[in-house]
Amino acid sequence: MGPKTRILDATMLVFRRHGFRRSSIEQVAEAAGLTRQALYHHFESKEALFRAVIERIHESAIAAEETAVAEAETAGGNLGDILAAGMTARMSTMIASLDGSPHLEELYSEHLVHARDLYQTYAARYAERMVATIARIERKQQLALPQGLSPVEFARLVEMSMYAAKSQYPAMQPADAFLKDMAIMVRTLCAGALPKSEKPSVKKAAPPRKPTRRTAGGQP
Repeated sequence: MGPKTRILDATMLVFRRHGFRRSSIEQVAEAAGLTRQALYHHFESKEALFRAVIERIHESAIAAEETAVAEAETAGGNLGDILAAGMTARMSTMIASLDGSPHLEELYSEHLVHARDLYQTYAARYAERMVATIARIERKQQLALPQGLSPVEFARLVEMSMYAAKSQYPAMQPADAFLKDMAIMVRTLCAGALPKSEKPSVKKAAPPRKPTRRTAGGQP
């Protein structure tokens, strides 16, 4: 294990125990078995450590999501199965990274203060991967997305289902309930994606008939 990995492991431990505000460089250095000067050789501040931890969590979440999507797709899952598996793996990884910490809400809020740019970068990466997955499954399974939506539009709705679940579980706790509700919403959205051969055809309504003009005697 290299010194940077050891430092990040120690940083995760310290932040989980003390939250962001009450953590210090000294605590991280002690947990990593390094001097403060040695730690500064790799990270210039507590904020830099925090950002590195956020990046690590997101990279792990992306890897977990990609693996889950590939496994669900190989198993022959439908669009709902595949997207629910990927999002569950992503969010489970994030939750596990801070599991047991009494400072979850503080850490989530501080990450938007000190790493908002990272949050936006990774949000875009998650969206790009989901759009690619939806487009691939749409072609592979010959699907028609609900309401004629494009993969980009549909991916946005799927991501919104995750935020809807988070509105009920702000700290994503209890994790089992949060993940279950999120997966239900994703599958419900995807239930409208049917094979094109099964998609009911919509008949165009006949144009309204023009009223006939009648004479005073009632004859047309």
